[in-house]
Amino acid sequence: MNRESIHVFIEPGVCGFCCQVEAKRLDKQRALIEIKGSQCELVQKLAGNIKEVTLQDVFTRQTVNPVFKAAEKAGCHLTCPVPVAVLKAAEVALELALPRKVRISFEPTDNKEEK
Repeated sequence: MNRESIHVFIEPGVCGFCCQVEAKRLDKQRALIEIKGSQCELVQKLAGNIKEVTLQDVFTRQTVNPVFKAAEKAGCHLTCPVPVAVLKAAEVALELALPRKVRISFEPTDNKEEK
């Protein structure tokens, strides 16, 4: 069984409140979660509300998912990437996925109207 910690670094965008999620497999069904390093008060509240993610949580739809419910309770912005990072870290810690880079990026576009 892999007991190595998974570290995910989040650069959320314009807010600038970067943070780290650490996930460590406790057993086949549970991963310990620690969110640290954020200056965002809402992410700090989220960190206080999430201590572990279960295998079931990883497969629970968004509307009833405990991670997304905790984010809503903490008042996190709808597009905050931290809750998704928590689930991705747990997914890797539980050996359901490989640790691969996930990225959302904005690319410049040509806004000239065609004539």
